[in-house]
Amino acid sequence: MSNLVPLRRALISVSDKTGLVDFASALAARGVEIVSTGGTAAALRAAGLKVRDVADLTGFPEMMDGRVKTLHPAVHGGLLALRDDVEHLAAMAAHGIEPIDLLVVNLYPFEATVARGGNYDDCIENIDIGGPAMIRAGAKNHAFVTVVVDVQDYGAVLDELDAQGVQTSRAFRQRQAQIAYARTAAYDAAVSSWMAGAIGETTPRRRAFAGTLAQGLRYGENPHQAAAFYTDGSNRPGVATARQWQGKELSYNNINDTDAAFELVAEFAGQAPACAIIKHANPCGVAQGASLVEAYRRAYDCDRTSAFGGIVALNRPLDAETAEEICKIFTEVVIAPGADDGARAVFAGKKNLRLLTTDRLPDPRAPILGFRQVSGGFLVQDKDIGHVARSELKVVTRRAPTEAELRDLMFAWVVAKHVKSNAIIYVKDGATVGVGAGQMSRVDSTRIAAIKARDMAEAMGLQEPLTRGSAVASDAFFPFADGLIAAAEAGATAIIQPGGSMRDAEVIAAADALGLAMVFTGQRHFRH
Repeated sequence: MSNLVPLRRALISVSDKTGLVDFASALAARGVEIVSTGGTAAALRAAGLKVRDVADLTGFPEMMDGRVKTLHPAVHGGLLALRDDVEHLAAMAAHGIEPIDLLVVNLYPFEATVARGGNYDDCIENIDIGGPAMIRAGAKNHAFVTVVVDVQDYGAVLDELDAQGVQTSRAFRQRQAQIAYARTAAYDAAVSSWMAGAIGETTPRRRAFAGTLAQGLRYGENPHQAAAFYTDGSNRPGVATARQWQGKELSYNNINDTDAAFELVAEFAGQAPACAIIKHANPCGVAQGASLVEAYRRAYDCDRTSAFGGIVALNRPLDAETAEEICKIFTEVVIAPGADDGARAVFAGKKNLRLLTTDRLPDPRAPILGFRQVSGGFLVQDKDIGHVARSELKVVTRRAPTEAELRDLMFAWVVAKHVKSNAIIYVKDGATVGVGAGQMSRVDSTRIAAIKARDMAEAMGLQEPLTRGSAVASDAFFPFADGLIAAAEAGATAIIQPGGSMRDAEVIAAADALGLAMVFTGQRHFRH
């Protein structure tokens, strides 16, 4: 088997015609015969290129609205024949099959059809059959055939032909084959996932996920871990689709934390200006204010120590005043649905600060699948889009919350959904004043949040911590009264929690004895 294979004939059939004419012209200039189909052939002829119809190879016209045109032995034989096998060569000669050395195919835009909300019939019609079949055939026979499935590889093909004298090397063909199989796998994954949703199958027998490389990363969570960032094509507003205006490349931890920050602040879409500051995927401060800069200051005042080197997410376009305030400490990333010229000018001098903008906020209630790897498999679940309205709250204590307490309870409950369990959140006047996250004991989370609030009060020169008169959210029920009692000792006056403990009566009695108002949601927000 020769390492180098001459390229004499190319079959081109593409849905995305970006760069098509230039690429085909460059092939023709190198003496490559162009065979093509339907709209691709028409586009090439319109550009003045000599094109041979695939029907000339097969002896059959395209039929059934183009559904059948390349599914023929003349095509697949030309792709699959082993050029160093005497019997294969004899079969080709006997049946008039001509070899195809280069296959250029990009598939019907199925993913784009789904993304734009196409109906069931539209999506079905945009499932490509002939394309994947040819790609798999050509990729299998990469000993002799070069396969191209991405527009971005056109230049690489031409460079290879120039370097090898209108031939391709085995290493190049192997690389293209791997890319080709990944593309058909991703395509089939998109089709199967869409169909599972279309027919209401929540636990299909087989699940497939796929992604496209967005960037290689310097390392993962730690320098000894290799890592990369892949996008899934969903176009959900966030770190995957944001524009980066400045700063060095995002790291693995930056991407993870930025996603957590933006998903949290999106909960406040259409509301008063809001800011979330994230550190290690947990919020160290979340607040609303009359202005964006006020929201930032209030979020920062929850835990100034942890905010250093954190991620800032905003629910409104960034302005210069807020940018100036953010610049007072080191911040890794700022993400917002836009930034004005003044804000960008302020950040321009901060070379290590990354500014990301999106066109809008993500919908916090849009259904999304999440998955997590475990040894031997992976767990799949719906994204937590749980929401509780005020009317759904159940007051379980003798005292009902005041209007001010109720506002803070609802705010704290939203934040609790985005804090690692066990999660305890103290809120006062629309701002977190204490966050306890990721502890094995709920009472420990309650106490740690209170301790951090006391430390902040001392640093800010306050007479007492802001937990005095606060509302508290717990992401899951209090299994004992001790956590609730610890919250009351920190100054909390109202509690929101799911309820459902065997000791609910004991916890309610403790709340009544302390004069607390408590409401049950009937819904928990574990986050591991």
